[in-house]
Amino acid sequence: MGLTLTAILLGIVEGLTEFVPVSSTGHLILASKLFGYDPKTWEVFNIVIQLGAILAVVVAFWRTFWAVGMGLLKGEAHSLRFVRNLLIAFIPAAVLGVLFKNQIDALLESPVPVGWALLIGGIAILVIERVAKQGEPTGIGDLPMKTALGIGFVQCIAMIPGVSRSGATIMGALAMGVERRTAAEFSFFLAIPTMMGATVLQIIDHREELAAGSGPVGWTEIGIGFAVSFIVALAVIRAFVAYVSRHGFAPFAWYRIVIGAAAIAWLSFG
Repeated sequence: MGLTLTAILLGIVEGLTEFVPVSSTGHLILASKLFGYDPKTWEVFNIVIQLGAILAVVVAFWRTFWAVGMGLLKGEAHSLRFVRNLLIAFIPAAVLGVLFKNQIDALLESPVPVGWALLIGGIAILVIERVAKQGEPTGIGDLPMKTALGIGFVQCIAMIPGVSRSGATIMGALAMGVERRTAAEFSFFLAIPTMMGATVLQIIDHREELAAGSGPVGWTEIGIGFAVSFIVALAVIRAFVAYVSRHGFAPFAWYRIVIGAAAIAWLSFG
């Protein structure tokens, strides 16, 4: 497979899976195994194209960011609580991500745990959807601090490849009584500091490769992947919020179960 086609494929995978509860990292790991490319060669590429997905959140919710920004300048309580809740939820992953970075990186080297994480995570989503009580629609700034902190701790489970950052945060929020739409939007907003922090750490680790032109994969491929990731993620975010508000998360759970079981069978016996 050529470099350009691989860049487009990985950009699509990143954009499709980053903000839905199916694990973008897990899919990228499985894609490397399925299509036979060297994940080390594309390591810097996979880091940078996450910024395309982050930009998609900013564009999709620009009115919210504008309102919060204006509210902060005016000292409005709701805007202050909005930022407070995101920062509180970000802290656990920031601390544990730095402390256990080497262990986390080691987990990324094997696709087998991804299959099990997808399978178990799909079952967990079905269980949580069935037992969680739906809360009343509310805003992110209206959530109690303890709920925001709880979601932040649940997000740390997603350091295991295949768990899904968005899946962990959304399901964690639902289990704490947060309404579906608010849970999804909180996950999107929390992705910005979380993914930015993780990306910065990875860029620091790979600064020499970036300075040299990113290695075998050039800036042209990175630009293509970034653009594709942004466009696809922007479409997914808008469709995802509308869908789960009406139908819930069960289809994503069954997808995880099928893909996880297939991956386990393929990696074990194929």
